[in-house]
Amino acid sequence: MMMWPNMMSGIFGGWGIIGMILMFIFWALLITGIILLVVWIVRRVSYPGRDISHTDKAMETLKERYARGEVTKEEFERIKKDIS
Repeated sequence: MMMWPNMMSGIFGGWGIIGMILMFIFWALLITGIILLVVWIVRRVSYPGRDISHTDKAMETLKERYARGEVTKEEFERIKKDIS
């Protein structure tokens, strides 16, 4: 069997199974990064100038205050409308 010059052993060169594992990790990280970037861009385009996480935190705080009796039902509805 004829081998190409400077080819150490197989498709992964001299790295063998370690090279295959490193290649898998590289591609997994790259694909995950691309997916996270697309999700981030879609959220920024869908809700421009509005941070979704702050709205969720504000709503949770409002619900907790209502449950403790710190705000009335009318205040709760008014604040909820303002947050949304």
